[in-house]
Amino acid sequence: MDKVKVGIIGCGLAWERLHYPAFQELADKYQIAAVCDRHQEVAEDWGHRLGLNREDVFTDYQRMLERPDLQVIDILVPIPQNHRVAEEVARAGKNIILEKPLGATYEQAVATTELPSLYGIKMMIAENYRYSEEYNLIRKLVQEKKVGETVFFIAHRSSCFPCGMTKDTFAATEWRQHPQYPGGDILDAAIHDLAGLRHLFGGIKHLSAFGVPQQDDFSPYAVITVNLEFMNGVIGVFSYFPAGREVQKPAVGLRIFGTKGQIYLEDTDCGLVNLFYADGGHEGIGFQPKRGYYNELLNFYNALIGTEEIAVTPDLEIGDFRTIYAILQSIKDQDIVKVDQAFSLATH
Repeated sequence: MDKVKVGIIGCGLAWERLHYPAFQELADKYQIAAVCDRHQEVAEDWGHRLGLNREDVFTDYQRMLERPDLQVIDILVPIPQNHRVAEEVARAGKNIILEKPLGATYEQAVATTELPSLYGIKMMIAENYRYSEEYNLIRKLVQEKKVGETVFFIAHRSSCFPCGMTKDTFAATEWRQHPQYPGGDILDAAIHDLAGLRHLFGGIKHLSAFGVPQQDDFSPYAVITVNLEFMNGVIGVFSYFPAGREVQKPAVGLRIFGTKGQIYLEDTDCGLVNLFYADGGHEGIGFQPKRGYYNELLNFYNALIGTEEIAVTPDLEIGDFRTIYAILQSIKDQDIVKVDQAFSLATH
């Protein structure tokens, strides 16, 4: 098969630091044939870096969508624009790579799940945790019962959003600092962790959550803590601390307790999954960090040529979105919320 021709909508940090390096590795499969950014100087800079002609550089993505040669559009726009742009791209008959989440509201997220069947296109949601080496390794260990039957887990991540607000980071972007969507950084960032947990343990029966309110715009809560029960009976606690950082090492990370031992992942960059056995034994299994972006693009290419199914579809990703909204609803109502059995839409 010839290289798949791709158009890019949004040439910001997510493109430069996450997707572009993966496309470079897969240059034998993908060709970046057009770029679009609302800032002309950014679009032109990327056109120059990619060796594109002037007619391949756009500031209006609707004009770019008129190109009949483009087979795939990679959408990397602010969260409030995700659904609208995805809908217009789908209407143009283009296959889609869409960054999470599916939209800024639950209604938008549901509508996004309908686009593939409505317009007859393929759509992959770029949830890199589900494609990462570490989470797929741990999933395999859990399924193989490497430490026995899973009983419970503890998962924690600190991101210190304020630490990055004045640096060259995602936290420095205006739309993330003053989000126009419920949950702010919780929807934008903690959704990764919940996607990872759902990848390991499946659907969630119900949850109860608590949050410490704060005045900062980037997140309604300085920290959240969530008790979860999964459909398979596994229970656990997830906490996310966007307002500060974890100074003690090793970090809490992800700790899965089984009947015969424990699985420990300090963080997604550490490169090692530790297994501690009840008989005193220990085993370390290495992984290559940050491979989710490469793996997701490879999976999508294989889906386009018909050798694989898309691993992360909108129908799968809606569960991650639903979990975040259930957390926000539980904090607001101070009550237990059903997640994958039934879900009452949070209205805040």
